[in-house]
Amino acid sequence: MPDVVLPVLNESQALPWVLGRLPAGYRALVVDNGSDDGSAEIARDLGVEVIFESQRGFGAACAAGLAQARDEIVCFLDADGSLDPLELPKVAGPVLRGESDLMLGARMAGRGAWPVHARLANRVLMAEVRRRTTLALRDLGPMRAARRQDLLALGIEDRRSGWPLEMVLRAHQSGWRVHEVGVVYGARAGRSKVTGTVRGTFQAVGDMAALLR
Repeated sequence: MPDVVLPVLNESQALPWVLGRLPAGYRALVVDNGSDDGSAEIARDLGVEVIFESQRGFGAACAAGLAQARDEIVCFLDADGSLDPLELPKVAGPVLRGESDLMLGARMAGRGAWPVHARLANRVLMAEVRRRTTLALRDLGPMRAARRQDLLALGIEDRRSGWPLEMVLRAHQSGWRVHEVGVVYGARAGRSKVTGTVRGTFQAVGDMAALLR
């Protein structure tokens, strides 16, 4: 039963939908990163395990969830409703079958789902990743899957927005088979803390640029 780590910061609007669409056999681990909108209570009322992480940051929440996961396979998924949990088997399947070590869900955006500034930043970032590695990736993929012990062994240090990139870079350096598959990316519920604002996007780009340096 793969564990699904869901970093959460004020996602009360989307959580019921996200948790209700988890495929059979996938267990949610909600990591509350300081919500004040009742997100943790909603998750608990739905029978989901909640982990509290006081250190703010996307990477901090992901690391806390990974540390508490129990299954051999761990997935990561944004909890804002922009990605459909029903697509998790498409991402986790190759890892479960031993065909890939790290699978990423490359976002295929619908109308209005991906702000122009965030899309352009992602395009520049991925061009730099392709230039520095042999990975032919289009997106860092907020939906992803890998083996828990292997992820822990990578020793990912970033605790902010650089977590996804550091995972990919360290996986590549360790000789992992890194692949991606397209997943539908729709409009999120509420406003994004990162890509929804130019300031948030620049912070994420800054975190990732530091890793590339």
